[in-house]
Amino acid sequence: MTGPATATSDIDRVVDALRTGERFLLTAHEGPDGDALGSLLAMHHLLRQLGKDSVMFLDAKEFPLPVEYRFLPLEEVFHEPPADVVDRTLVFLDCGNIDRMPVEFLQRDDALVLNIDHHHDNTRFGTVNLVDTTASCTAEIVLEVAKRLGAEITPEVASALYVGLVTDTGKFMYENTRPATHRMAAELIEAGVDVNDTYRRLYERVPIEKLHLTARALEKIERFEQGRLAVTYLSSEDYSTTDAGEVLTEGIIDLVRALEGTAVAAVIRDKTDGGRSARKVSLRSTDGSVDVSAIARVHGGGGHRRAAGFGSDMPYAELVEFLCAEVAAQLR
Repeated sequence: MTGPATATSDIDRVVDALRTGERFLLTAHEGPDGDALGSLLAMHHLLRQLGKDSVMFLDAKEFPLPVEYRFLPLEEVFHEPPADVVDRTLVFLDCGNIDRMPVEFLQRDDALVLNIDHHHDNTRFGTVNLVDTTASCTAEIVLEVAKRLGAEITPEVASALYVGLVTDTGKFMYENTRPATHRMAAELIEAGVDVNDTYRRLYERVPIEKLHLTARALEKIERFEQGRLAVTYLSSEDYSTTDAGEVLTEGIIDLVRALEGTAVAAVIRDKTDGGRSARKVSLRSTDGSVDVSAIARVHGGGGHRRAAGFGSDMPYAELVEFLCAEVAAQLR
């Protein structure tokens, strides 16, 4: 790990804590994506391989997962804290802010917290913060940790890490794709990843309900700020009409993002899981002229310069007004 945002001592401290500790609880951010889930699963396999007592935790409201990720072997994930949670080292993966995993027992002041992430707006909430903003994904950092631990990159570990890599780089098309990214992909393939099978499971298992929901999202696109901001809205009615759940919204924003002339794409959707906010806003920046993570932070969210999100109780019209103002301010 050689990125300027990560001192050598940070990875050494994480490796030492993983090597000397015995019991761990691993978690990621709410609404976990491929990088969060892949990094979580890979770290769990690594710790088990080293003879550690490792448990994975995600809130029950995260399940069922988006259909793209249901092939991942996450049957062992806990939805309640283990009885000995106070004695476990907490490992947060791909989580830029501890409030993105809003579970009280994970926010104890006395906990030993390892924060492993690549988001540039990470708040460094851990006891030890291994945050490399030059990494293409958190999975890339986990791979480096595995090597320093002397762990074997088994096909199970490699496959989990590859999911994180391929999804967070947009199938190697996003700006975070570097030569090192392709070298990592080659290494994981050599370790046993079935590329075609992984691709098909991630991108070619689309339920008909998702296509109907996607059609409604595309029909409702509105453009603002001379076409630079493209927004669509998925309401509770859209879900019920198409018989689709929120988990089927994955990937819709990439279609909005592809609209010619768009600098910022936004998908606003009603939340139906009884979470903290009435709506979720996903943001993408096409050319980097707008830092969407700065927009998301205004409402307590976060992410990357080109991909971010936040929750809000504001109605659609007010959210559009807010987005217009923020995008206009950055494009001046």
